Amino acid sequence: MDLKNSVLKKVLPKHIAIIMDGNGRWAKQKGMLRAFGHENGTKSVKQTVEACAELGVENLTLYAFSTENWNRPKLEVQTLMKLLVSSLKKEIKTLQENNIKLSAIGSLNTLPKKVYKELFEVIESTAQNTRMTLTLALSYGSREEILNTVKEISIKVKNNIISAENIDESIINEHLYTQNLPDVDLLIRTSGEQRISNFLLWQIAYAELYFTSVLWPDFTKQHLYEAIIEYQKRERRFGKTSEQLS
Repeated sequence: MDLKNSVLKKVLPKHIAIIMDGNGRWAKQKGMLRAFGHENGTKSVKQTVEACAELGVENLTLYAFSTENWNRPKLEVQTLMKLLVSSLKKEIKTLQENNIKLSAIGSLNTLPKKVYKELFEVIESTAQNTRMTLTLALSYGSREEILNTVKEISIKVKNNIISAENIDESIINEHLYTQNLPDVDLLIRTSGEQRISNFLLWQIAYAELYFTSVLWPDFTKQHLYEAIIEYQKRERRFGKTSEQLS
């Protein structure tokens, strides 16, 4: 069965977000250090980005490093940061050739200087690309994002820039890290865990959730197609009844 063609016959999600989980367990199963899992996880990132671009998905957001991940062993954090820099250097050509724009969300100022510099060089060089936006969530935590949004809006209310009576969802959206992105349509989490882990809590209000037991380094284009096909089977009602939709 050609899963790719099956996917293309129906409506695609405009925004897919992925919690890439299971690198450490994948490495442990093979008797290797966790770093080995992270290194192999980059292959799944490449496949997933290519597949989304080929299908015509407009936005892909990857949970690459959470605010809580800073609490991991120092060596693992250092490995992840080095891997991020090397991956950005390797993939810039692919991003340009595929007309993919890179973006990033999170407390980016907490990243090591070398990572920050490399990240923004790639972001600037791909800024005019239009085929797809690839967003990396780095040093990201959704509660922190919402807290910062509340603070920013509060300051504007205090300074009479925004009226408290006029605060609505659009005002909140304008102050989130994801202000230039649509809400998430499909959220995928690998490795069998079934939780959100402080990821895009506001933006996934009406997202379809898809959990798979596949560990991230084993995640292929076929697994992505399966997730999208499952999404396409679901009825998205947004609070309405089935009768209203029909």
